[in-house]
Amino acid sequence: MAANKEKAPYSVVSYFCGCGGLDLGFRGGFKYHDEDYPELPFKILEAYDNEPRCIETYNDYFGVGHAFVKDLATVKPEDVSKADILIGGFPCQEFSSCGPLGGLESERGRLYQTLIAYMNTHKPKIVVGENVINLERMEKGKVLKTIEEDLTAVGYIVKVWKMFAPDYGVPQRRTRLIIMCVRNDVYEQYGFPEEPEPQFKGKHRSIEWAIGDLVTVTDNSIPNQGDYFAASKAKKGNGQGDESNQKDKPAYTIRANPKSRVQFHYSLDRRLTVRECARIQTFPDDFGFKFSKTVNISQIGNAVPPIMAYLVARSVEQYLDKIGGTEK
Repeated sequence: MAANKEKAPYSVVSYFCGCGGLDLGFRGGFKYHDEDYPELPFKILEAYDNEPRCIETYNDYFGVGHAFVKDLATVKPEDVSKADILIGGFPCQEFSSCGPLGGLESERGRLYQTLIAYMNTHKPKIVVGENVINLERMEKGKVLKTIEEDLTAVGYIVKVWKMFAPDYGVPQRRTRLIIMCVRNDVYEQYGFPEEPEPQFKGKHRSIEWAIGDLVTVTDNSIPNQGDYFAASKAKKGNGQGDESNQKDKPAYTIRANPKSRVQFHYSLDRRLTVRECARIQTFPDDFGFKFSKTVNISQIGNAVPPIMAYLVARSVEQYLDKIGGTEK
């Protein structure tokens, strides 16, 4: 009888990778708040984004090698590596309640079609898309239904997981849609991955839990902790971004386009720092952001919280292990 073969890592291609929140979740191997998130058996073959500074931040953390600046609308899928899994948080600005709401009529709103082109060419076993909660509300659900129908048409079973971040240990009020796709033939034999359990439902982590130890740190001895906007509150009304967080509750959503209006700390008379925003998004402290405050906050706010991504990735791992995976 042949000796047991070591299981090879599952291959991943990442579209719209941003600074790497979803990719970090799939890779694992990081520490957040003294909790270890062990390495997962995924190898990211290639990662793409059209924003050079996002790719620079990505490469600073993951190492130069597999992430590239590309406009995915111009990329031919046959020029991209074939992988077991395709992941991608396709651009959400056209669906976000804070964005221009161009929806599927806009060029950015149709970029999910780049995922479909890859699916049509390479037939990955699983595709993991991610987007904002407002996507399911647009045109009374018609926009999301159209996207689901387009994904289904290329041979996939599609389910949408609605994940409220605090239920999964993320100290931030943020809901995201995980659009999970399984190739038809794989689904017929093995069913569907299990949706991650909301283990923190009813016992949400607070903003103080996330950043309380940073209160006395006023410099960049912890990267980016000295970086924050000094903008005062709007003179009229309570504009978005002028809220003060509540100590014993999850933080307000870290927005991708706050300009200088990042919400206020729960006890200090200032806005949240770049590092505090990264903590609230569950980035590890060794994940650095080296650009302007505006660019850094945008990268953080656009990202999938790594802990949430890790739970999704672990579900995918367990499912692929059940299938049998690949061997070296």
